[in-house]
Amino acid sequence: MELNLKKPIVFFDLETTGISIASDRIVEISILKVFPNGNKESKTWLVNPEIEIPAESTAVHGITNEKVVNEPTFKELAPQVSALIADADLAGFNSNRFDIPLLAEELLRAGIDFDMNDKKAIDVQVIFHKKEQRTLSAGYKFYCDKDLDNAHSAEADTMATYEILKAQLDRYEDIENSVEALSEYSSHSQRADFAGFILFNEEGQETFSFGKYKGRLVEDVLKENPGYNSWMQNADFPLYTKKVLRQIKERMTAPKKVLSDDEKLKALQDKFNAR
Repeated sequence: MELNLKKPIVFFDLETTGISIASDRIVEISILKVFPNGNKESKTWLVNPEIEIPAESTAVHGITNEKVVNEPTFKELAPQVSALIADADLAGFNSNRFDIPLLAEELLRAGIDFDMNDKKAIDVQVIFHKKEQRTLSAGYKFYCDKDLDNAHSAEADTMATYEILKAQLDRYEDIENSVEALSEYSSHSQRADFAGFILFNEEGQETFSFGKYKGRLVEDVLKENPGYNSWMQNADFPLYTKKVLRQIKERMTAPKKVLSDDEKLKALQDKFNAR
């Protein structure tokens, strides 16, 4: 089944120096952009991470320091990557917990802003685990009846992820073929940041998910302990988490908007109509 798209969607996969969102770097990125009319655009780059690639990571993806020494850095590639994903939703395999957060870190590190305010995210692994509890290679065999050759190649993994999602739509009639529904179904929880340090509660308010303020409203904590924001900004938290915290702080200190008489009347009408 082909995807029902209202806007482009980018399937992507990263190979990296490790699994730390805050400190590891991309060594390969593959992007498959699928357009609503069915057209596709594909790009794959090896990336010089500017740090040593540990032997244990090379053992997984086969990318050595020597292989990337003359490749562009992510900062050099960042404008192209940003342009490719600018108008698109995002999809991947374990992408909500790893690929999207790490990509956001790399873009922010390169001086390019990144947020998900106008994007949906589909994590094909979450759909897979909810339905079958398997790995990517097993999922490719299960859904597509194909062997995943060259696994842990970013390009092979990206293409397999795209094919699996289409096969999942064929297999599960209870999953709606829309980016909005797929994004909601493949989300673990409502996170304000990618790493899950700040979550949304049932009322849509940001709360901390860790430490001594776990479960507390972020705004309440920042009012009670203004230094907590400074501590987090200087600690080893992901750049996107720090960005979200800054936005909350700025929102709290922004001057309150004074409503006109017409705006007040409309608000009262909306409140009455909502009853």
